[in-house]
Amino acid sequence: MKKQEYAIVDIETTGGNASGSRITEIAIIIHDGTQIIDRWESLVNPQKDIPLPIFALTGINNEMVQNAPIFDDISEKVLEMLTDRIFVAHNVNFDYSFVRHQLEQAGFKWTAKKLCTVRATRKIRPGLSSYSLGNLCNTLDIPVNGRHRAGGDADATAILFSRLLVWDEEGEMTKMIKKTAQDQRLPPNLPPADFEQLPEKPGVYYFYNEVKKVIYVGKAINIKKRVASHFSGHKITPQRQNFLRDIHSISYEVCGTELMALLLECSEIKNLWPAYNRALKRFEAKFGLYQYEARNGYKYLAIGKLNKFQACTEVFNSEFDAINLLRNLTEQFDIDYRFCKYSKPEEGEFIQKKDLSELPDVDSHNERIKNAIDFLIKGRPSFGIIDKGRTPEERSCIWVENGHFYGMGYITTDITITEPSEIKDYVTQYRSSNYIMQLISSYAAKYPGKVFSNTSKKVK
Repeated sequence: MKKQEYAIVDIETTGGNASGSRITEIAIIIHDGTQIIDRWESLVNPQKDIPLPIFALTGINNEMVQNAPIFDDISEKVLEMLTDRIFVAHNVNFDYSFVRHQLEQAGFKWTAKKLCTVRATRKIRPGLSSYSLGNLCNTLDIPVNGRHRAGGDADATAILFSRLLVWDEEGEMTKMIKKTAQDQRLPPNLPPADFEQLPEKPGVYYFYNEVKKVIYVGKAINIKKRVASHFSGHKITPQRQNFLRDIHSISYEVCGTELMALLLECSEIKNLWPAYNRALKRFEAKFGLYQYEARNGYKYLAIGKLNKFQACTEVFNSEFDAINLLRNLTEQFDIDYRFCKYSKPEEGEFIQKKDLSELPDVDSHNERIKNAIDFLIKGRPSFGIIDKGRTPEERSCIWVENGHFYGMGYITTDITITEPSEIKDYVTQYRSSNYIMQLISSYAAKYPGKVFSNTSKKVK
């Protein structure tokens, strides 16, 4: 039987993502598991300018690659050297994505089993301060001739690989090479233990960058399966590659139900505003209905953009909806139009002197404003949702007060709730939003048997 061979690869590129950047240099070393049996390297004309920061890092400039072959011209050679061999590289997904993408553009469909020497070294020599190639070379006394050049880095990686083969008494690399090994698909800076400890339960997970800042929050019915899906596939967009490189650790919080996970995800995104969360941000309300009292004693109603430092009575996704509601209130409660503003007022603002003729009585006017606000608030429902918990010994609970999400939490099964408002004592408070209330209202309509309110009293 033919001995398993390895293609140890290093590339230099014009940038950090395969879809928008190109290879400028490539080196491939063939290793038979015992020794190096072949070696090849070449500069590559990327057919685009090499940015100055890349030149500063690699020393490769436009003049050096001007007469070099384009990738199409060397694609058959590259494919020949990679075929039926395990693709080995330091931070393998970076090199693999570029080579696969450019082979595909040259007309070749190619895939291979992969081995990452970053991950292999983490497993075989744990506890080192850094696993970057440069630092490993210093720590392990690996000679480097031409750092940040494809040939020099490939040679260093080949020495590292040879040593790993000797040190690997537990057969870690054989396990990693298996196609089904999840560890091979993990981001390069993520410790495998962070992924392995994830539960297969509903909840919320958090991705952190190098300085422990949350960069992404997600929810899942199955946390482990959902997290794994972030790392599968062959997408090579700049955003995805930057995202994967930024993930240095993961934490999670188990939730009793998918709805609890959804609400926690929304709340955490609003609270933490992670860099890579974009989808939920577009659902944020933008306008609010404010009430305030001017120095002349008259109360006003005003529409304005939301300000997180000022409380408002109602929030809206659009200014149009806000204005319509205010107009309806003025008609229903006979409020003088001069006390309704359609842009957020400055503090202390009051009616100009020219508008002071035939003003309503202050007390009767303010009573109308109060009645309008009371109508809005009292017209909103207060109710709870009681559902399954994280364990058989508890139940999850959500409380909505006057049409706004109040909070959520968990109650042990030995506690009896007789009045809906008692749920408030067992929840952690969170900020409400239109989107959160849409989620809760839809769930309550779909599962009325889980709703607990004064009118329904645990609807069957």
